[in-house]
Order: sequence, then C-alpha cells, then structure tokens
Amino acid sequence: MSTHIDNVPKWVRIAVGIVAAINVIFGIMCYIDMHILYHAAIGVDLTNSFIKNANSEFASRNLAIGIALGFVTIIKGAPEALVILTIVRALIEIQTIILSIIQGNIDAMLLISGAFLVLEIFIVKTLIGVIKKEEAGG
Repeated sequence: MSTHIDNVPKWVRIAVGIVAAINVIFGIMCYIDMHILYHAAIGVDLTNSFIKNANSEFASRNLAIGIALGFVTIIKGAPEALVILTIVRALIEIQTIILSIIQGNIDAMLLISGAFLVLEIFIVKTLIGVIKKEEAGG
C-alpha cells in the first residue's frame, strides 16, 4: 500500500472528484425521476414493481460508487484505492456501452459513456505509474 498519497497528480484527484459528484447527482436524480432511464417512447410501464426495483438498483449503484469515489478523493486516499474504484466505474461504463450497442441505442448516452471510459483509462494508467514509482522507491 502506498505511503506517499501526495504523489497522485492534482488533475487526477479533481477528475475523480468530478466523476464522483456526477455519480452522486445521477443516482439521486434516478431516485427522484425514473424517466431519466426510461424514456416514454420505449413504452416501459413505470408502475411495474420490477422496473421500479431495477431503477432503484441502478440509482443506488451510482450513488454508492459516487460516495466511495468522493470519500477516497476527499480524504486523499491511497492510489491503489483510487485505481480499484476507478476500474469498477470503468467496468460499469463498458457494460453500458455493450448494452447500448446490443440494443441498437447509438445515441448521446453511448458517447458519454465512451468519453468517461477514456477518462477512466487515463486515470488508471496515471495511477499505475504513480504506484510503480512509489514501489521503486522514487
């Protein structure tokens, strides 16, 4: 585990903090309004308990990841913790991209997920460099 938490570049902490805030906001918005996930045009019955549970699961997942990322960012957590949480976030982006392509939903949501995935790859790559540097004693 890293002992020099200040080796994480400031831009990484800022980027992770922004992603965390977006996750928290999106999670809260999904609890408040299910139409964010399910557009009226797709004909999903929003009174269905299964759909309500799926929406709540999605919202709680985003909220939990956002809170964890925010917590690790604010307390200046070790680079390893940032890497693990960012990889979890990236896996969710990959899932969203795959589902969008399978469903034929090539829209803004796919592009947003792709942009976040690219950012998360850069963050993980940077943090792995920081961890290697620390392990080498530098």
